[in-house]
Amino acid sequence: MKIFLIVGARPNFVKLAPLYKTFKKEKSFIIKIVHTGQHYDYELDRVFFEDFEIPQPDYYLNVGSDSHARQTAKIMIKLDELFDEDKPDWIFVFGDVNSTVSASLTAIKRNIKIAHVEAGLRSFDMSMPEEINRILTDRISHLHFVSEPSGVQNLIREGVNLKSIHLVGNIMIESLIEGLKKIENRFDKLSNEFSISEKSFALLTLHRPSNVDNIEKLRKILDIVSEIAKSIKIIFPAHPRTLNNLKELNFKSFKNFIITKPLRYLDFITLMKFSAFVMTDSGGIQEETTYLKIPCLTLRENTERPITIEKGTNVLVGDSREKILKFFNEIMEGKFKKGEDIPLWDDKVSQRILSIFLTQLL
Repeated sequence: MKIFLIVGARPNFVKLAPLYKTFKKEKSFIIKIVHTGQHYDYELDRVFFEDFEIPQPDYYLNVGSDSHARQTAKIMIKLDELFDEDKPDWIFVFGDVNSTVSASLTAIKRNIKIAHVEAGLRSFDMSMPEEINRILTDRISHLHFVSEPSGVQNLIREGVNLKSIHLVGNIMIESLIEGLKKIENRFDKLSNEFSISEKSFALLTLHRPSNVDNIEKLRKILDIVSEIAKSIKIIFPAHPRTLNNLKELNFKSFKNFIITKPLRYLDFITLMKFSAFVMTDSGGIQEETTYLKIPCLTLRENTERPITIEKGTNVLVGDSREKILKFFNEIMEGKFKKGEDIPLWDDKVSQRILSIFLTQLL
């Protein structure tokens, strides 16, 4: 059986790594990695593959950056050509990026079966391109591997076949657990580079268009974070698009607010583990901070990962100065919620996926 694992952006690589390693052990499978090139900094992508100790992709489609519609179309065209040359029996897609929905639409029209890892998550915000990608992918997938109970409820409510829905846990956490084993002494190097000590700094990440492409909103967030930087150092690994908008605002690093290029995975999780708290608009970081029990202020009005709020260390603050400063003060005073362990967020997620997949083939 030939299985393509299709990825396009760096969050996908985190989910790909444990699945690839587990499925590769199954001798009856031919496993191939397809990288669409949706994230176009291939050199940085190479570093991620090195950190996860997985081979370079079997196919790299090099689609590059574009508008959502054009990028989706380019990925479909390239995958259609690839499926002419080398047709898989199954594809596995991950999360909610354009590559996920593009691969699924291309596969379904060729009667290639689809497994969606991290299925069922919903923000209920149709202005988010990722929400549309999730809904469409789930509607045409044959297997739905779900990371948290809300995903199961969402899929049932949408009429997805109950037999296809499997709560397996969070595969990003499996990667995180593996990564944490490799970061011994890494903080020493980073503490020298950024002049920080444990819990003496916070991390900031911003990449969602609703935050970084709206210049006034970006300015507002940076003003609030700059205020926080009077009390604690902020490290901001900035997405390339965000960097361009920072230039437009003429916003630069200063002593307590360090803007840096995107970091390799192992460096980033090291900083996250030793940070006092994180401010982000990323979905995956909400989950990673919950596992690490690091306070997380999510700069969004909604989340598709409600368990990180209900049981984890996440709160939604949007761009509200009042909320951000309120929770910042709670963190600094040691009054912020502590969070709890989430069932099935462990290092056996990929094995559960394989076991279920094998049963489905019988």
